[in-house]
Amino acid sequence: MNNESILLVDDEPDLIWAVQRSLSFDGYVVLSAKDGYEALSIARRSFPDLIILDINMPQMNGLEVCRKLRQDPILESVPIIFLTHRNETSDRINGLEEGGDDYLGKPFDLHELKARIKAMLRRNKRKSKNNPSQPNEQDIIQIGGI
Repeated sequence: MNNESILLVDDEPDLIWAVQRSLSFDGYVVLSAKDGYEALSIARRSFPDLIILDINMPQMNGLEVCRKLRQDPILESVPIIFLTHRNETSDRINGLEEGGDDYLGKPFDLHELKARIKAMLRRNKRKSKNNPSQPNEQDIIQIGGI
């Protein structure tokens, strides 16, 4: 059983429930957030291994969240999979250019999402092994907001 953590960010409670339940059954630790501000707060506290991010959310949209994550020196390398209803070619290109690592449109197949998660985590592990100077969760000490 793995202990990799995934932050799932979406404003649709039914989607969060279904995906969280399925991924938890597969052994992932799944955290969830309903908006961008909550997502940033949770990410900064928990340093997830991967983030699944919707674009259309109230207050702060997923593209803004992605930009802020990419500006954070500790979270900049966390893989991001956009999972969103915005599924035009221009939307996908924009999401990837803004810092997303993968992009999956809704409606989606849960098995495909899981396969993409596994692939992304596998690539990230290889990258971390090849770059030992990259901080990992054991190397980080957080005190308050520092």
